[in-house]
This record gives sequence, structure tokens and C-alpha cells, in this order.
Amino acid sequence: MLKITGLNQYYGQSHTLWDVDLEIDRGSCVSLIGRNGVGKTTLLGCIMGLLPVSSGSILFNDTELTRLAAEQRAPMHIGYVPQGRMIFPLMTVEENLLTGLGALPKPDRHLPELIFELFPVLKTMMRRRGGDLSGGQQQQLAIARALVLRPELLILDEPTEGIQPNIVQEIGEVIVRLNNELDMTVLVVEQKLPFVRRVASHFHIMNKGEIVASNEMEALSDQMIQEYLSV
Repeated sequence: MLKITGLNQYYGQSHTLWDVDLEIDRGSCVSLIGRNGVGKTTLLGCIMGLLPVSSGSILFNDTELTRLAAEQRAPMHIGYVPQGRMIFPLMTVEENLLTGLGALPKPDRHLPELIFELFPVLKTMMRRRGGDLSGGQQQQLAIARALVLRPELLILDEPTEGIQPNIVQEIGEVIVRLNNELDMTVLVVEQKLPFVRRVASHFHIMNKGEIVASNEMEALSDQMIQEYLSV
């Protein structure tokens, strides 16, 4: 479904991504892990068209994304939940959810009931402003907003950051359900290894702008954790 080949990216004179190769199969749940500052969010920015690519290829369902503008990702059913949630604080929950509908064909421009089944608390808060929600509720709103697109690929950047444990549990259950029951492909960037082990079947480790290890989750060894993930 998603195939990244030889991807390079620069910030000014700084070379941030080095010949990144990464492949995600349809229906899989994959975690991209690594210490802070190694290029994980930069890679997601390149996938979403938010950052320029210096060289390399990003294929999504055989379409070359590097040739497309950022706003062309959503109509391709790529859902993105950025780090820090980035909801609209002065807009209501309902208005936040409706923002994604413009990317869909007219017959599909309605909120799917699935989002309220997954996050029932949002249905009771439709008139509340996004900025008035708790951190956990804002994260649920951010995920629900991405799901409005009926994504084939859902990308989440640090979905448990600053979230209370009970909401972390709920978000993990939602990811597992989306992947297992709805066959949604998921790419999640996350620091919490217990969460990663619970939701993902495969991992890719990033270090200094490169993918240094990829395998099934059961193969994530203590040596890898010590070398690439321990602080």
C-alpha cells in the first residue's frame, strides 16, 4: 500500500532523512519508533506533503505522492493525526469533525456513525469548543476527525502524548479494532513501548534519519531497545 524508496530530505544545510526505505502492507499495523529528534515526524511530514522531499519516491497505491500537493492526500483517503493533535480550539467539536468532509465526494459528506461508536463521549460534546476539552478528549476528537475521511491508511503521530492512562487504553483499543475488524492500515509513531507492542504487528526503528531495523514486533529485542530506544 505504502512504499517509500531512497527518500532524502533537508532542512537548509541539514540532511535529515537519509535514503529511507519503508514498506507498509495493506491491512497491517506498523509502528515507527526511535528516540526524539531522529526524523520520525519529518518522515510523516514528507508522506503528507507538509515538507519538501529532496529525492526519492513515496508510492501510495501505486500513485507517486511526491508529485502531489499536500491537499491531495485527504481525497486519497489518507488520514493524519499530527503530534499535538492540532484541533481548532475555537471551533465546536461538530465543526472540527465537519472540516474533513470537503475532501470527500458529495454523497459521502456526512459524519460516519462509526466515530461516535468508537468515541461516544464526542456525541455528548458536539456543541462544546475543542479548546474546552481535556487533552484525552482532544486526542479522541483528532482521531475522529481523521476517520471522517474513511481512510484506507491512518497515520498517527504520538497519539498517547500527554494523555491520561484510561484514554491511552481506549485509544489502543480503537487502533486494534480499526486494524483487526475494519482492515484499516495503520502507521503509528509512538514512544511508549508497551503501547506499541499491544497495537502493532511490525516495527521500523529510525535512528539519525535512517531506518536501521525492521521486523515483526516479537523480534524487537532488548539489545535493539538498549541501542536505539533507551534514553
